[in-house]
Amino acid sequence: MQAPAKTSTYLKVLYEANQDHSTRKDLYTKIEAQLGADKKLVSFFTTFEWPVQLDNRDADMLEEVLHNCCYGQKELVLIINCPGGDALAAERMVNVCRSFGKDGKFSVIVPKMAKSAATMVCLGAATIGMSRTSELGPIDPQIKVGDDAYFAAHEIVESYNELMTKANKSKGNLDPYLQQLSRFDATQIRWIKSAQDLSKSIAISVLKTGVMKGKSDRQIAAKIEPFLLPEFTKVHGRPIYADVVQNCGLDVTMYELDSPIWKDIWELYVRCNYMVSTFSTKTVKLVETATEHFHVLNPFAN
Repeated sequence: MQAPAKTSTYLKVLYEANQDHSTRKDLYTKIEAQLGADKKLVSFFTTFEWPVQLDNRDADMLEEVLHNCCYGQKELVLIINCPGGDALAAERMVNVCRSFGKDGKFSVIVPKMAKSAATMVCLGAATIGMSRTSELGPIDPQIKVGDDAYFAAHEIVESYNELMTKANKSKGNLDPYLQQLSRFDATQIRWIKSAQDLSKSIAISVLKTGVMKGKSDRQIAAKIEPFLLPEFTKVHGRPIYADVVQNCGLDVTMYELDSPIWKDIWELYVRCNYMVSTFSTKTVKLVETATEHFHVLNPFAN
């Protein structure tokens, strides 16, 4: 809800406190002017609190917003801040952005963090806008184990393989290994391996049809090893900064932290992130432009 043109200071403060769309719309126009007249800025923000993830509904939400404001007329610039989620949803989001962007291309700006599946969205972009503090991350899936514990897919698979190797080599009592292996489900291990293969396949596919067109799957995989190999980041949440992204052969636009445009991008980030991170707003996902706004409410909020 937008604040009326004539309203009391008290109501204006309430709109500010709740970060209504009207508190951000001028920032979109201002940033677009600095990016260039042929650019259309759209933001996608989610909370970093579980159980919110990037999912297929987000691609639909983004498409609905773009239908109303952008269809092949301008270069689409997606400002994204998201912890990740479903790999197939990331692939669909790349397709939506390319479908609505001029010449089938789009760019992204990462004001702070675009991790896991959100990193995969960035890999599909023609250029990735980052500052020295912007973070991408490895694309190895995370698997929920138990009620609230998460493990990187490679940790589960490697633990299983290690136990199987030790059991096969053992010439003595197998009971300790069999007891530990009983905690694993072979079908689930196969599913986890398929999820790993899917993430790698999507990453290679969006690059092969984008900035790495003409390169083989093997060449692309070698270029983006920091995103694929657990040995590089050690843990799933470790940041991958702009210098590594550039070394992978991706087109990175670097923004200085004290530049006028980055200050505006940062203000937009703070406002949007507040919107999806503060319980009082009851919002967990946000897609918007200067003229369009769509958000998802926390289903557990009163």
